[in-house]
Amino acid sequence: MASELNQPVFVAGHRGMVGSAIVRRLRALGYANILTAGRDELNLLDQRAVGAFFDENQIAQVYLAAAKVGGIHANNTYPADFIYENLMIEANIIEAAHQSGVQRLLFLGSSCIYPKHAEQPMKEEALLTGTLEPTNEPYAIAKIAGIKLCESYNRQHGRDYRSVMPTNLYGPHDNFHPDNSHVIPALLLRFHEAVQRGDDEVVIWGSGTPMREFLHVDDMAAASIHVMQLDEVTYQAHTQPMLSHINVGTGTDCTIRELAETVARVTGFQGNLTFDSSKPDGTPRKLMDVSRLKALGWEASIGLEEGLNDAFQWFLDHQEHFRGQA
Repeated sequence: MASELNQPVFVAGHRGMVGSAIVRRLRALGYANILTAGRDELNLLDQRAVGAFFDENQIAQVYLAAAKVGGIHANNTYPADFIYENLMIEANIIEAAHQSGVQRLLFLGSSCIYPKHAEQPMKEEALLTGTLEPTNEPYAIAKIAGIKLCESYNRQHGRDYRSVMPTNLYGPHDNFHPDNSHVIPALLLRFHEAVQRGDDEVVIWGSGTPMREFLHVDDMAAASIHVMQLDEVTYQAHTQPMLSHINVGTGTDCTIRELAETVARVTGFQGNLTFDSSKPDGTPRKLMDVSRLKALGWEASIGLEEGLNDAFQWFLDHQEHFRGQA
C-alpha cells in the first residue's frame, strides 16, 4: 500500500464536483502523487495531447471523472455537443491509458444509462434492456459507450478497467446556476433567497410525490476509491465480463416533498411549501439497487440532512461566485 501511495494517479476532471471530491479523498488517504490538468493545460478532446500527457507522466492509475454535464435544458439544446465531447473524452483517455501501459482505470458514469422504464430499484442487469429517457439519450449513450470501452479493453487486452454508476449526486462544487442546476442546488438556492427576501411561501414544481435517491459526493468519492482498491479477483467475482459496472448509491430514497421539507430546515425557511401539481412530475421513482456494492464491502455513511447542511455551507462560503449568473 505504501508504494501505491507514491504512484502517479491521474484524476481527470479534478475541478468538477466528483473529481474534486476524489482528489480530497485521495489526499486524506495519503496519496502523494496526484496528477491533475485543467482545460488550459490539457484539452481532453485532443487525442495527441492526451497521449503525450500519459507518455510524459508514467501514470499508474486513472480516475476518469471528466465529462460534459448539464440539466434537461442543456441536454435538449446541445445533444451533439453532449454525445461528441463525452465520447471523445472517454475514448481518448482510455486509449491513451492502454497505450501507455496503465493497468487500472475507473470510469465514472451515470444512472441515466438505464432504460426509462427500468424496474425499481434498478439493477446493473437492466442496462440495454429498454429505451432510454429521450431528453438525455445522447449523454446516456456516451456513458454506455464508456462502460463498453472498459469492458472491451479488458477482454481484448487484459486490462483492469472498471466502471461505477452513481445515483443523483450533490455536495461541494455543485452547480448552483439558477437555470441549469439540478434539484438539490436549485432548492437550496431558492429557499435561501426566500429567507433573504422574507418570503412566506416557496412554490415547488410538481406534486411532491416522486421519489428520488441522493448521494453526497464525498460518499461517491469514497466508494470510487474503494472499488478501485479492490483486488482483481474480488472485483471479478461480483461482476461479469460483459456486465462489469457497479451501481453507487444509498439504496434509499425520499419524496420530493420530504426533500423540500429537509431543505427548508437546513436553510432556516419557516414559511409554507406549495406544490404546483400543474407542472410535470417526471419519473415516479428512480432508485438504484446497490446490493452488489454492499457485497463488496461499502455502504454510504452521510445522511441526507447532514449532507445537505454540508452542501449549503459550501454554497454560503462561495455564494459570491454565483451572483449574477441568471
